[in-house]
Amino acid sequence: MPWKESSPVTERERFIDAYMRREETVAELSRRFGISRKTGYKWIGRYMAGTELTDRSRRPRRSPNAVAQDMEDFIVAARKVHTRWGPQKLREALVRTNPGVVFPSAGTFALIFTRNGLVRPRRRRRLRTPPSTQPFGHITGPNSLWCVDFKGDFDVGRRRCYPLTITDAYSRYLICCVGLSSTRSGPVRKVFERVFREFGMPEAIRSDNGSPFASNAPRGLSRLSAWWAQLGIRHERITPGKPQQNGRHERMHLTLKQETAMPPQRTMRSQQRAFDHFRKEYNVDRPHAALGQRVPADYYQPSACAAPEPIWGKDFQYDPDFATSRLDRLGRLRWAEWRVKISDALANTLVGLKWCSARRWDVYFGPNFIGAMEHPSSPSKRTVFIPVASAVGRSS
Repeated sequence: MPWKESSPVTERERFIDAYMRREETVAELSRRFGISRKTGYKWIGRYMAGTELTDRSRRPRRSPNAVAQDMEDFIVAARKVHTRWGPQKLREALVRTNPGVVFPSAGTFALIFTRNGLVRPRRRRRLRTPPSTQPFGHITGPNSLWCVDFKGDFDVGRRRCYPLTITDAYSRYLICCVGLSSTRSGPVRKVFERVFREFGMPEAIRSDNGSPFASNAPRGLSRLSAWWAQLGIRHERITPGKPQQNGRHERMHLTLKQETAMPPQRTMRSQQRAFDHFRKEYNVDRPHAALGQRVPADYYQPSACAAPEPIWGKDFQYDPDFATSRLDRLGRLRWAEWRVKISDALANTLVGLKWCSARRWDVYFGPNFIGAMEHPSSPSKRTVFIPVASAVGRSS
């Protein structure tokens, strides 16, 4: 039976006082205080040796599995460089870059972080619905789908920076991260021209419904996505208000913001250097849990589909029963007696015209039906173009 829980030290002192009076034997005292004779002799021996009657630590005097101080210092220094990397991610990165060195477990890394004050408490968040993985079901390998988006915008010095990012959905490889001064179609297209020449072309590109990736034109086409179509690239748009359909790309954006824009750099040139450094680290150095703690560079390879020359692609080929006409630079159709505005997004492109009746022709951009031209019944009215629904909502 153990000492009384109320005050074990006081009970031990009372036991020693009774023993020193020599009125009872050790066995009798032990029975009265509810302890074994062995415990009684233990506390008598400690008292005679001049030690305190408090409990001693059960911690072993030596630990054969303890981490050496130089190893702990090395881990702490690496953590201070990569302040947002968790124990497992940092351990895998160190193993990759230091072959032959035996590192402790990820759990020991976590203990080292804690005792060196390198862990920041997380803010509690309310539970949310997990992201849907359905849109990625058709991904079969590198370059089967690229994801593109702008990571918001923020001030860099006196200018506004709009980071344009492109990732490969299969390998999570960050193909491009460029700070632009706007979201206009022209600069974005130049970035894609350079990327296509360096990495080849994907089978599909997924984006949100914002400019310059989509517009209110028929089928949601924009000048950029119309160009992709002419190159043979399928454009996928996520459902408005559903950024989780591009969840892998959005998750990368969170890390990008933490590592490069908190706080931003002072100039656009230094900000781009920060983007370039992050891209190299993200692709080559940073292990990803979703890749089995491998890095994206282990899985990515450039596309076998090279960019065409000229880079603007080829006109669509239409069936023999179609008439064709090239829109002008303002997206207007001028063919026979027909004069009608189609869309700015399709400026300078070749469209197909399918006869329906004397007053109606269906208009196609490649395989896509985009609307119909109709002659009014009254000669005083103008020809009208009736587009199909654009299916573009609020930008996600």
